[in-house]
Amino acid sequence: MALKLTVGASNKQSALSQRIRRALFWLVAGALVSCGSGDGPGFIRPSNATCRAFLPEVLVGLEEAFPDLPDFDRPVFLLQAPGDSSRWFLVEQGGVVRTFANSPTVSSATVFLDIQNRVDDGASEAGLLGMAFHPDFAANYEAFLSYTADDGEGGFVSRISRFTSSDSGLTLNPASEEILLTLDQPFSNHNGGHIVFGPDGYLYIGFGDGGSGGDPQGNGQNPDTLLGKILRIDVDGGTPYAVPNDNPFAPGGSDPGGGLPEIYALGFRNPWRWSFDADTGDLWVGDVGQADFEEIDPVEMGGNYGWNIREGAHCYDEEVCDSTGLVDPIAEYNHSQGNAVTGGYVYRGTAIASFLPEEEDGAEVYIYGDFGTGNIWGLFDPYGLAWVEPIFPASGLLISSFAEGLDGEIYVVDYSGSIHQIVESTTPAAGGPPALLSETGCVNPNNPAAPAAGLIPFEINHPFWSDGGVKSRYLALPDGEQITIQSDGDLDFPEGTVLVKYFRLDGELIETRLLMRRMDGAWEGFSYEWNDVGTDADLLETGKLKPIGSQTWVYPSRSECLMCHTEAAGRSLGLELGQLNRSVSLGDIQGNQLLAWAGAGLFEDDLPTPLPILPGLTSGGSLEQRARAYLHANCSQCHRPGGEGQGPEDFRYSTSLADMGACNVSPTLSNLGNPDALLLKPGEPENSIISMRMRDLVGGDRMPPLGSTVLDEVGAQLIDDWIESLQDCN
Repeated sequence: MALKLTVGASNKQSALSQRIRRALFWLVAGALVSCGSGDGPGFIRPSNATCRAFLPEVLVGLEEAFPDLPDFDRPVFLLQAPGDSSRWFLVEQGGVVRTFANSPTVSSATVFLDIQNRVDDGASEAGLLGMAFHPDFAANYEAFLSYTADDGEGGFVSRISRFTSSDSGLTLNPASEEILLTLDQPFSNHNGGHIVFGPDGYLYIGFGDGGSGGDPQGNGQNPDTLLGKILRIDVDGGTPYAVPNDNPFAPGGSDPGGGLPEIYALGFRNPWRWSFDADTGDLWVGDVGQADFEEIDPVEMGGNYGWNIREGAHCYDEEVCDSTGLVDPIAEYNHSQGNAVTGGYVYRGTAIASFLPEEEDGAEVYIYGDFGTGNIWGLFDPYGLAWVEPIFPASGLLISSFAEGLDGEIYVVDYSGSIHQIVESTTPAAGGPPALLSETGCVNPNNPAAPAAGLIPFEINHPFWSDGGVKSRYLALPDGEQITIQSDGDLDFPEGTVLVKYFRLDGELIETRLLMRRMDGAWEGFSYEWNDVGTDADLLETGKLKPIGSQTWVYPSRSECLMCHTEAAGRSLGLELGQLNRSVSLGDIQGNQLLAWAGAGLFEDDLPTPLPILPGLTSGGSLEQRARAYLHANCSQCHRPGGEGQGPEDFRYSTSLADMGACNVSPTLSNLGNPDALLLKPGEPENSIISMRMRDLVGGDRMPPLGSTVLDEVGAQLIDDWIESLQDCN
């Protein structure tokens, strides 16, 4: 049975009808859910006249390009065949290539190639990763794919293969596969995998450094391995391929005999998406960084781009940092702005040309982005590097790739399943977020320590660890709008929603954060730092570390907000049924919080019964339930299907231990110097990566990886006690 949440939600009902329906609601609710004393219709939804999401500061717009297509499954690349703009080809990580008409009204896609049975996509950076059409595809019907596979002997490899069409280009024949190159991969991450034909007709291939953390095998700088390199091969000149004679280590190259002849350039960590400028032929690479910096490199033959001597333009290890001969990136950003660069394209279209600044008339722009935060940047006049500008911050997309149409227009591939085109901005000019918290409309302007009158206070069962900070939480819901309950119990908020959170240490206000769902559907976060006298708080443009008492408080940057408030977890995190199902005493809300919200008409959906509940840190469930709730609240925003965690873990409370992808599983990235370590080793917290990462404060392996400098002693002990209690994975 479900409760239909329409009480108080419609102003078309008569006052008598509303009173009758409200009485019936509470009669039924009281019979179905026992929530303690005080449950009742005392809470009336307040009018929110002042607190709405700010207009985004954007230079371009994003428009869903093919809105009638169903969502794709983990799309990672999009391209057109040479000389044919009539259709698109979409690469799915699991091993399928789909094709569809280049029409805004297209509603279906067909399978162009299916090699799921050959692709190993069991790790987050593995799978079908790249595709390139032969420049003469219209004549020879050849296309090339890059994917990871099990080699049949327990090993993990990358493959570059040629496929041919048997039906004049309508599909590729899976049986036609010719494997050109196989590369052993020591780990499951940093596979690279992008492939592109250059203007010279040669196939360029990008491989990462082999995985783990910090390039422990030194592959990036080793010319005797293909790992950590950009390669160049001639697919038409030999069997299975030939090597261009002028490659750096080829007989006619600049350093013949000094390394493997396929190598074109070296010193890359994980070159994820790169392209040739359609006009100049210049090669632009986005190289994913380690812990601190992401970089953009204009790559030339024979260049050494630094990894792992340097990360971006910075020494990776200060004690071993000879930069002689290394090429500087042309642009970089640190991890306060994003955490995984996605390379893009030099823009050669016409749809958004007007957004170039007048003083840069005729300038070019290289468009690139960040996977985790959805930021999209424009590197203006890239050959002179005039300036770098965010052209669409916090897009809300998991940018797995950009795509360039034959007409020069740029598209964005969202790993969640959709495709967007970069178009002219229709957003009115905005001044951005106010400089003072008191000016936001979300607090009492005369007393910013108090929320505005239209905000709804709420509490959750199992809070996220925030270095001992005491938090008070508020919801600002646009008038006339309602909340949607999703199938997993997460809540989906309407555009314009604002979530407000105050942080206190030792009773003193130190920070207020606003997380907003903009009117374009994207989320964006802002942090305000309270002044020393406690009268107001100042907007922070970037992240900040501040000594407070005996600890260092971390103020997140705008991008860092979205690194924790992930798209995969629905952005709002704590606002889900299991977290909100609790008895509270918050002004007019006395009793069960969810029922009070329902009675005031905040939801547009049926409220399920029985209501799910998430146990608290120290009460409300067994040891296992409380430990699993801790992982859900603190870790599952990244470690879940579609999340940004670098491994197979799924830490959602609803996932069984056996299906969690952690119990008796080897670590994807690093064993932290412990050869006996597994992600979760039953009975042995000291040999469990989960516990080791929680307790690491100085080694750079901390989980969570940002926003915290203080160990959660209670939470860490809870996890240790649970692991110690386990005998097996069942």
